[in-house]
Amino acid sequence: MENKPFRWGIIGPGRIARKFADALTVVDGGILYAVASRELERARAFSNKYQAEKSFGSYAEMVEDPDVDGVYVATPHPFHYENSLLSLKAGKPVLCEKPLTVNAAEADQLIKAARSNKTFLMEAMWTRFLPVLQQVRQWLDDGRIGKVKLLTSTFGFRAARELEDRAFNPNLGGGVLLDLGVYNISISQWVLGQDALSFATQGILGETKVDELTAVNLLYENGAVSQFTCNMVSDTTNDMYVYGTEGHIYIHPQFWRPTAATLVSGGQETMETRSFRKNGFEYQIEEAITCIRSGLLESPRMPHAQTLSNMQLMDEIRAQIGLIYPFEKQK
Repeated sequence: MENKPFRWGIIGPGRIARKFADALTVVDGGILYAVASRELERARAFSNKYQAEKSFGSYAEMVEDPDVDGVYVATPHPFHYENSLLSLKAGKPVLCEKPLTVNAAEADQLIKAARSNKTFLMEAMWTRFLPVLQQVRQWLDDGRIGKVKLLTSTFGFRAARELEDRAFNPNLGGGVLLDLGVYNISISQWVLGQDALSFATQGILGETKVDELTAVNLLYENGAVSQFTCNMVSDTTNDMYVYGTEGHIYIHPQFWRPTAATLVSGGQETMETRSFRKNGFEYQIEEAITCIRSGLLESPRMPHAQTLSNMQLMDEIRAQIGLIYPFEKQK
Protein backbone atom coordinates (compact mmCIF):
# COMPACT_ATOMS: atom_id res chain seq x y z
CA MET A 1 0.00 0.00 0.00
CA GLU A 2 2.80 2.44 0.86
CA ASN A 3 4.31 1.99 -2.61
CA LYS A 4 1.30 3.88 -3.94
CA PRO A 5 1.96 7.65 -4.07
CA PHE A 6 0.24 9.77 -1.44
CA ARG A 7 -1.94 12.14 -3.46
CA TRP A 8 -2.30 15.64 -2.07
CA GLY A 9 -4.99 18.14 -2.89
CA ILE A 10 -4.43 21.86 -2.26
CA ILE A 11 -7.14 24.29 -1.22
CA GLY A 12 -6.04 27.83 -2.03
CA PRO A 13 -3.33 28.03 -4.72
CA GLY A 14 -1.46 31.09 -3.46
CA ARG A 15 2.08 31.96 -2.35
CA ILE A 16 2.27 29.45 0.53
CA ALA A 17 0.79 26.73 -1.65
CA ARG A 18 3.65 27.26 -4.12
CA LYS A 19 6.14 26.46 -1.36
CA PHE A 20 4.20 23.31 -0.53
CA ALA A 21 4.12 22.22 -4.19
CA ASP A 22 7.85 22.91 -4.61
CA ALA A 23 8.65 20.88 -1.48
CA LEU A 24 6.56 17.95 -2.70
CA THR A 25 9.00 17.45 -5.57
CA VAL A 26 11.57 16.04 -3.10
CA VAL A 27 9.17 14.01 -0.95
CA ASP A 28 9.38 10.31 -1.71
CA GLY A 29 5.93 8.84 -2.08
CA GLY A 30 4.09 12.17 -2.21
CA ILE A 31 2.63 13.90 -5.27
CA LEU A 32 0.43 16.88 -6.02
CA TYR A 33 -2.73 15.37 -7.46
CA ALA A 34 -5.36 18.12 -7.33
CA VAL A 35 -5.77 21.86 -6.86
CA ALA A 36 -8.95 23.69 -5.86
CA SER A 37 -9.71 27.39 -6.09
CA ARG A 38 -12.89 29.42 -6.17
CA GLU A 39 -11.67 30.43 -9.64
CA LEU A 40 -11.25 27.39 -11.88
CA GLU A 41 -8.75 29.12 -14.17
CA ARG A 42 -6.53 29.89 -11.20
CA ALA A 43 -6.61 26.25 -10.16
CA ARG A 44 -5.79 25.16 -13.72
CA ALA A 45 -2.84 27.55 -13.97
CA PHE A 46 -1.42 26.21 -10.70
CA SER A 47 -2.03 22.60 -11.78
CA ASN A 48 -0.29 23.19 -15.09
CA LYS A 49 2.73 24.73 -13.41
CA TYR A 50 3.12 21.90 -10.89
CA GLN A 51 1.80 19.07 -13.08
CA ALA A 52 -1.20 18.21 -10.93
CA GLU A 53 -3.66 15.83 -12.55
CA LYS A 54 -6.89 17.60 -11.60
CA SER A 55 -8.22 21.13 -11.14
CA PHE A 56 -11.40 22.16 -9.37
CA GLY A 57 -13.37 25.40 -9.20
CA SER A 58 -14.96 24.21 -5.96
CA TYR A 59 -13.42 23.06 -2.70
CA ALA A 60 -16.35 20.72 -2.11
CA GLU A 61 -15.78 18.95 -5.43
CA MET A 62 -12.13 18.30 -4.63
CA VAL A 63 -12.68 16.83 -1.17
CA GLU A 64 -15.27 14.46 -2.63
CA ASP A 65 -12.73 13.08 -5.12
CA PRO A 66 -11.98 9.54 -3.86
CA ASP A 67 -8.40 9.73 -5.16
CA VAL A 68 -7.41 12.64 -2.89
CA ASP A 69 -5.51 11.13 0.05
CA GLY A 70 -4.95 14.33 2.02
CA VAL A 71 -5.70 18.05 1.86
CA TYR A 72 -3.34 20.96 2.42
CA VAL A 73 -5.29 24.09 3.41
CA ALA A 74 -3.42 27.20 2.27
CA THR A 75 -6.11 29.87 2.31
CA PRO A 76 -5.88 32.98 4.55
CA HIS A 77 -6.40 31.95 8.17
CA PRO A 78 -9.97 33.28 8.60
CA PHE A 79 -10.96 30.54 6.14
CA HIS A 80 -8.96 27.73 7.72
CA TYR A 81 -11.85 26.61 9.89
CA GLU A 82 -14.45 26.19 7.15
CA ASN A 83 -11.99 24.72 4.64
CA SER A 84 -10.56 22.21 7.12
CA LEU A 85 -13.99 21.27 8.45
CA LEU A 86 -15.22 20.62 4.91
CA SER A 87 -12.28 18.29 4.34
CA LEU A 88 -12.59 16.48 7.67
CA LYS A 89 -16.30 15.85 7.17
CA ALA A 90 -15.42 14.29 3.81
CA GLY A 91 -12.97 11.99 5.61
CA LYS A 92 -9.89 13.70 4.16
CA PRO A 93 -6.80 14.10 6.38
CA VAL A 94 -5.82 17.75 6.77
CA LEU A 95 -2.52 19.59 7.02
CA CYS A 96 -3.61 23.18 7.64
CA GLU A 97 -1.41 26.25 7.47
CA LYS A 98 -0.68 28.00 10.73
CA PRO A 99 -2.38 29.33 12.69
CA LEU A 100 -4.82 26.44 12.57
CA THR A 101 -7.72 28.87 13.02
CA VAL A 102 -8.28 32.47 14.10
CA ASN A 103 -9.31 31.61 17.65
CA ALA A 104 -9.41 28.77 20.15
CA ALA A 105 -13.14 28.12 19.80
CA GLU A 106 -12.69 27.29 16.13
CA ALA A 107 -9.58 25.22 16.84
CA ASP A 108 -11.43 23.22 19.48
CA GLN A 109 -14.28 22.51 17.07
CA LEU A 110 -11.87 21.37 14.35
CA ILE A 111 -10.08 19.04 16.75
CA LYS A 112 -13.39 17.56 17.84
CA ALA A 113 -14.41 17.12 14.21
CA ALA A 114 -11.14 15.34 13.42
CA ARG A 115 -11.68 12.95 16.31
CA SER A 116 -15.36 12.31 15.61
CA ASN A 117 -14.59 11.64 11.94
CA LYS A 118 -11.48 9.62 12.90
CA THR A 119 -9.47 11.75 10.50
CA PHE A 120 -5.96 13.19 10.83
CA LEU A 121 -5.50 16.92 11.49
CA MET A 122 -2.25 18.85 11.97
CA GLU A 123 -1.30 22.51 12.14
CA ALA A 124 1.47 23.14 9.63
CA MET A 125 4.04 24.44 12.12
CA TRP A 126 6.85 23.46 9.76
CA THR A 127 9.66 24.93 11.87
CA ARG A 128 9.44 22.12 14.41
CA PHE A 129 10.46 19.56 11.81
CA LEU A 130 13.51 21.31 10.35
CA PRO A 131 16.85 19.44 10.52
CA VAL A 132 18.82 22.00 12.54
CA LEU A 133 16.13 22.09 15.21
CA GLN A 134 16.52 18.37 15.68
CA GLN A 135 20.13 19.17 16.66
CA VAL A 136 18.87 21.88 19.02
CA ARG A 137 16.49 19.34 20.55
CA GLN A 138 19.38 16.97 21.13
CA TRP A 139 21.43 19.67 22.87
CA LEU A 140 18.47 20.50 25.10
CA ASP A 141 17.69 16.87 25.92
CA ASP A 142 21.35 16.19 26.70
CA GLY A 143 21.38 19.08 29.19
CA ARG A 144 24.17 20.87 27.35
CA ILE A 145 22.99 24.29 28.58
CA GLY A 146 21.58 23.14 31.91
CA LYS A 147 18.10 24.28 32.87
CA VAL A 148 16.52 26.68 30.41
CA LYS A 149 15.77 30.02 32.08
CA LEU A 150 15.24 32.59 29.32
CA LEU A 151 14.33 32.76 25.64
CA THR A 152 14.51 35.94 23.57
CA SER A 153 13.36 36.24 19.97
CA THR A 154 12.23 38.74 17.37
CA PHE A 155 10.20 38.34 14.20
CA GLY A 156 9.77 41.57 12.29
CA PHE A 157 10.05 43.35 8.99
CA ARG A 158 9.04 46.69 7.58
CA ALA A 159 5.99 46.10 5.44
CA ALA A 160 4.89 48.46 2.68
CA ARG A 161 1.93 50.41 4.05
CA GLU A 162 -0.60 49.06 1.60
CA LEU A 163 -3.59 49.08 3.88
CA GLU A 164 -5.68 46.97 1.51
CA ASP A 165 -3.14 44.15 1.81
CA ARG A 166 -4.14 41.09 3.85
CA ALA A 167 -1.53 41.91 6.53
CA PHE A 168 -3.39 45.13 7.41
CA ASN A 169 -6.93 43.92 6.71
CA PRO A 170 -8.94 43.07 9.86
CA ASN A 171 -11.53 41.23 7.77
CA LEU A 172 -8.79 38.81 6.69
CA GLY A 173 -7.33 38.33 10.17
CA GLY A 174 -4.49 40.80 9.64
CA GLY A 175 -1.89 41.79 12.19
CA VAL A 176 1.39 40.33 13.39
CA LEU A 177 0.47 38.06 16.30
CA LEU A 178 -1.36 35.41 14.29
CA ASP A 179 0.95 35.68 11.29
CA LEU A 180 4.35 36.00 13.00
CA GLY A 181 4.04 35.70 16.76
CA VAL A 182 2.57 32.22 16.43
CA TYR A 183 6.12 31.08 15.62
CA ASN A 184 7.66 32.70 18.71
CA ILE A 185 5.00 31.12 20.90
CA SER A 186 5.06 27.66 19.35
CA ILE A 187 8.85 27.35 19.34
CA SER A 188 9.02 28.58 22.95
CA GLN A 189 6.52 25.88 23.86
CA TRP A 190 8.59 23.32 21.92
CA VAL A 191 11.84 24.32 23.65
CA LEU A 192 10.38 24.27 27.16
CA GLY A 193 8.05 21.31 26.73
CA GLN A 194 5.15 23.07 28.45
CA ASP A 195 2.53 25.77 28.02
CA ALA A 196 2.91 29.31 29.32
CA LEU A 197 1.50 29.87 32.80
CA SER A 198 0.92 33.62 32.44
CA PHE A 199 1.89 36.57 30.26
CA ALA A 200 2.27 40.33 30.05
CA THR A 201 1.98 42.17 26.77
CA GLN A 202 1.91 45.50 24.94
CA GLY A 203 0.43 45.96 21.50
CA ILE A 204 0.29 48.84 19.05
CA LEU A 205 -2.74 48.89 16.75
CA GLY A 206 -2.55 50.87 13.53
CA GLU A 207 -5.24 52.77 11.68
CA THR A 208 -6.87 49.58 10.43
CA LYS A 209 -7.09 48.34 14.05
CA VAL A 210 -4.81 45.33 13.68
CA ASP A 211 -1.65 44.86 15.72
CA GLU A 212 1.41 46.20 13.93
CA LEU A 213 3.76 45.59 16.86
CA THR A 214 3.21 43.23 19.78
CA ALA A 215 5.66 42.56 22.62
CA VAL A 216 5.07 39.66 25.01
CA ASN A 217 6.66 38.19 28.13
CA LEU A 218 5.63 34.58 28.75
CA LEU A 219 6.15 32.99 32.17
CA TYR A 220 6.36 29.20 32.47
CA GLU A 221 5.68 26.95 35.45
CA ASN A 222 9.35 25.97 35.71
CA GLY A 223 10.30 29.62 36.17
CA ALA A 224 11.54 30.20 32.63
CA VAL A 225 10.59 33.33 30.68
CA SER A 226 10.22 33.81 26.93
CA GLN A 227 10.39 37.40 25.70
CA PHE A 228 9.48 38.17 22.11
CA THR A 229 8.39 40.92 19.77
CA CYS A 230 6.68 40.61 16.43
CA ASN A 231 6.10 43.57 14.17
CA MET A 232 5.65 44.84 10.62
CA VAL A 233 7.03 48.34 11.12
CA SER A 234 10.77 47.61 11.51
CA ASP A 235 13.33 45.08 10.32
CA THR A 236 14.56 43.10 13.32
CA THR A 237 17.31 40.49 13.71
CA ASN A 238 14.78 37.62 13.65
CA ASP A 239 16.86 35.24 15.71
CA MET A 240 16.31 33.33 18.95
CA TYR A 241 18.48 32.82 22.00
CA VAL A 242 17.85 30.01 24.49
CA TYR A 243 19.72 30.71 27.74
CA GLY A 244 20.34 28.05 30.37
CA THR A 245 22.20 27.75 33.65
CA GLU A 246 25.23 26.21 31.88
CA GLY A 247 25.32 27.98 28.52
CA HIS A 248 23.11 29.06 25.66
CA ILE A 249 21.93 28.13 22.19
CA TYR A 250 21.71 30.65 19.38
CA ILE A 251 19.24 29.84 16.60
CA HIS A 252 20.46 31.88 13.65
CA PRO A 253 18.19 34.12 11.53
CA GLN A 254 15.60 33.48 10.37
CA PHE A 255 14.76 31.45 13.49
CA TRP A 256 11.53 30.08 11.98
CA ARG A 257 13.44 28.66 9.00
CA PRO A 258 16.97 28.19 10.36
CA THR A 259 19.77 26.26 8.76
CA ALA A 260 22.29 26.99 11.53
CA ALA A 261 22.45 26.94 15.32
CA THR A 262 25.31 27.55 17.73
CA LEU A 263 25.86 25.91 21.12
CA VAL A 264 27.89 27.88 23.68
CA SER A 265 28.74 25.65 26.62
CA GLY A 266 31.76 24.84 28.77
CA GLY A 267 33.75 27.69 27.27
CA GLN A 268 33.35 26.34 23.74
CA GLU A 269 31.27 27.27 20.72
CA THR A 270 29.91 24.65 18.35
CA MET A 271 28.02 25.69 15.24
CA GLU A 272 25.96 23.13 13.33
CA THR A 273 24.46 23.71 9.90
CA ARG A 274 21.73 21.68 8.24
CA SER A 275 20.53 22.68 4.80
CA PHE A 276 17.07 21.94 3.43
CA ARG A 277 16.53 19.39 0.70
CA LYS A 278 14.21 21.93 -0.91
CA ASN A 279 12.63 24.77 1.06
CA GLY A 280 11.89 23.20 4.46
CA PHE A 281 8.23 22.36 3.91
CA GLU A 282 9.20 18.83 2.91
CA TYR A 283 9.76 17.71 6.51
CA GLN A 284 6.26 18.56 7.76
CA ILE A 285 4.80 16.90 4.66
CA GLU A 286 6.72 13.72 5.44
CA GLU A 287 5.54 13.86 9.06
CA ALA A 288 1.91 14.16 7.94
CA ILE A 289 2.19 11.28 5.47
CA THR A 290 3.86 9.05 8.07
CA CYS A 291 1.18 9.80 10.66
CA ILE A 292 -1.70 9.31 8.23
CA ARG A 293 -0.34 6.01 6.96
CA SER A 294 0.12 4.90 10.57
CA GLY A 295 -3.55 5.58 11.28
CA LEU A 296 -2.87 8.45 13.71
CA LEU A 297 -5.32 11.29 14.21
CA GLU A 298 -2.61 13.76 15.25
CA SER A 299 1.14 14.17 15.11
CA PRO A 300 2.97 13.38 18.36
CA ARG A 301 5.40 16.16 17.38
CA MET A 302 2.69 18.78 16.78
CA PRO A 303 -0.23 17.46 18.85
CA HIS A 304 -3.71 18.94 19.02
CA ALA A 305 -3.33 19.96 22.66
CA GLN A 306 -0.35 22.20 21.90
CA THR A 307 -2.08 23.84 18.95
CA LEU A 308 -5.14 24.50 21.10
CA SER A 309 -3.19 25.91 24.04
CA ASN A 310 -1.32 28.27 21.70
CA MET A 311 -4.62 29.47 20.22
CA GLN A 312 -6.00 30.07 23.73
CA LEU A 313 -2.91 32.09 24.62
CA MET A 314 -3.18 34.18 21.45
CA ASP A 315 -6.87 34.79 22.23
CA GLU A 316 -5.88 36.14 25.64
CA ILE A 317 -3.09 38.29 24.21
CA ARG A 318 -5.44 39.76 21.62
CA ALA A 319 -8.04 40.47 24.29
CA GLN A 320 -5.46 42.35 26.35
CA ILE A 321 -4.30 44.52 23.43
CA GLY A 322 -7.88 45.10 22.23
CA LEU A 323 -7.75 43.20 18.94
CA ILE A 324 -11.07 41.60 18.00
CA TYR A 325 -11.79 40.92 14.35
CA PRO A 326 -15.08 42.15 12.81
CA PHE A 327 -16.15 38.63 11.88
CA GLU A 328 -15.69 37.52 15.51
CA LYS A 329 -18.04 40.28 16.73
CA GLN A 330 -20.72 38.97 14.40
CA LYS A 331 -20.75 35.54 16.05
